[in-house]
Amino acid sequence: MAKVELGKRAEVHTKQGKRMIEMELWLFLLLVAMTLLLALALWSVTRGREVGLTVRDVDSVREALPSIVGATHGTLFTGNRVEVLQDGDFFPRLIADIAAAKETVHLESYVWWKGEICRKVAEALAERARAGVEVRVLLDASGSMKMDRDLLEMMREAGVKVAKYRPLRPSNFGRMNRRDHRKIAVMDGRVGHVFGHGIADEWLGHGEDNEHWRDTGARVEGRIVGGLQSAFTENWTEETGEVLVGTKFFPRLSDAGNVTAHLAYYFDHGSVSSVDLLYRLAFASAQRELWIQNPYLAADGEVLDLIAAASDRGVDVRLMLPGEITDAQVVRHAGHYKYGLLLDHGVEICEFQPTLNHQKIVIVDGVWSHIGSTNLDNRSFESNDEISLGVMDEGIAAELRRAFLRDVRRCTPIRSAEWAERSLPHRMRDWASYRINDLL
Repeated sequence: MAKVELGKRAEVHTKQGKRMIEMELWLFLLLVAMTLLLALALWSVTRGREVGLTVRDVDSVREALPSIVGATHGTLFTGNRVEVLQDGDFFPRLIADIAAAKETVHLESYVWWKGEICRKVAEALAERARAGVEVRVLLDASGSMKMDRDLLEMMREAGVKVAKYRPLRPSNFGRMNRRDHRKIAVMDGRVGHVFGHGIADEWLGHGEDNEHWRDTGARVEGRIVGGLQSAFTENWTEETGEVLVGTKFFPRLSDAGNVTAHLAYYFDHGSVSSVDLLYRLAFASAQRELWIQNPYLAADGEVLDLIAAASDRGVDVRLMLPGEITDAQVVRHAGHYKYGLLLDHGVEICEFQPTLNHQKIVIVDGVWSHIGSTNLDNRSFESNDEISLGVMDEGIAAELRRAFLRDVRRCTPIRSAEWAERSLPHRMRDWASYRINDLL
């Protein structure tokens, strides 16, 4: 048997062709402890802080608005113009605003896949870059994996600055689960878009079939655009190190309309996200109506309890979710697990049938509305970077309310008695899916 000394504390032995290491017990235990601490550190980096939140009912969303804005690290902007853009009508307005830009264009998106609209948007961005406009595009590395390489190279050759958010590399290992799910566009610091759409052909059309999804966005002008520019700058600076300074990025903004609006997007991944708080406070403030359209229902029990509690106090609560056509059946079944609870509390639930209902709409009491990227699930609340636009305006709420009622005509209502009789395999799938809702 050969022996090689590594020091006083450990030795390498060779016996019958096998190499073995002998070390003192305290050194072995120290190495085990350090390994466990490293594993714990990596695990904790990938998780948000679990906090039990208590949200009191408030008298009205109008009276609660300053508190809602403050709690979500926002600013209440007056004097804005907000235009609701439904389905594929979003893209002509976006492309026209890109084409009209004189100094800067900033686009941030989770999804950029393949198709006709991808080329049109890429060509519009490239044309502005060739004209001397500063064009920046920030795409989530995961959500843009399907992107055509030729479009990426075409934009970069034209002078577009394209960055991928948290690509696969060792420095991002502990943060890979935290994605950039925001959808933002800002032109010249004066015109902005907040939307749920991805850059893909699935968002063309008018939600008429499986190939054309249902979604809603908003075009904004006024002081709220400065907040959108700040949201884009946050992630752009994190990924590229470039700090955007100057009046071409943050011009002096004046009134463009009479709509009051605010944004929620702040998330330091060590506490509660602003978009999580925004939803909770909106649900708690509803006094007459709470209408929700969302592609997912995989939030924790506290959030769903707030929806149920609103119904208990006499609020007309309606929840619209996707039917069979969805991009994530496991998330759909996680939502099914809580249907019974909500139905028992009088919540009206219906499922949109023609296609994926990808909207993230909330309407409270016909006066306050939400449009943005935030899903009603723990991934949006605890992992992703999101953007939510809150609008205090009866006209915008009425427009979204009319769209909701049109969508209801293409939905199937979920009846409590029928739901209670669903099959055992369906129930088991719902239960199993909800068990992993934190990962969805």
